[in-house]
Amino acid sequence: MGRAFEVRKASIQKTGAAKAKLYSNFAKEIYLAAKNGGINPDANVNLKRLVDKAKKSQVPSDIIQRAIDKVNSGADESYTSCRYEGFGPGSSTIIVDCLTDNVNRTVGFVRAAFTKCKGKLGVENSVSHSYENLSIVGFKGLTEEEALDAVMMDDIDIKDIELDDDLTIVYGDAKDLHKIKESLKKAKNDIDFEIDEISMIPIDKITLDGEDKEMFDKLLSMLDDIEDVQNVYHNVNL
Repeated sequence: MGRAFEVRKASIQKTGAAKAKLYSNFAKEIYLAAKNGGINPDANVNLKRLVDKAKKSQVPSDIIQRAIDKVNSGADESYTSCRYEGFGPGSSTIIVDCLTDNVNRTVGFVRAAFTKCKGKLGVENSVSHSYENLSIVGFKGLTEEEALDAVMMDDIDIKDIELDDDLTIVYGDAKDLHKIKESLKKAKNDIDFEIDEISMIPIDKITLDGEDKEMFDKLLSMLDDIEDVQNVYHNVNL
């Protein structure tokens, strides 16, 4: 118990560039989900989850709808999911997930960010073996015991459950995200999921200081500025 998950609540985007990237990332993910599983959110669990998540992140409805409509428009955009693993300053490790229409461009940008910040890219599984791929669901209105009873009723094997302030957080296998949510809805039909994601959680975390911390913060900033970067996971206490 006690993974001390850092709850990532939607923050107010302060710049036009940050908003543009947020909208672009969701548009690409929603388009792919609709293309691969159908445009009806009620019949496409992944699409529904992304649409709900986009709305909570205040992505305008017209951007969401345009991404879905694009599937029927005859457009055939091709995106590739890429994962890069690397070593940052100090003993930091980083996993970078990207969605791109040009792999060579993306890997060039990611490699340059690592190099400029005293880091280096590693090979596949050089870092990810030190992380757990988990579904994470956070909500209010159910206690830890009530949530545990709900998922156990459906024979779902969860990895952990904890309380963060007034938020109950359930961790499970990445493949069980939908099952966990459905079980919790049975226990509380009006439940609102404040955290609803699949993430890479480090088994152990470290603390950086001095120049290593400065370089690490710079690296995160540079990765965030790359349009194709969707998610960044790391083992550093912020």
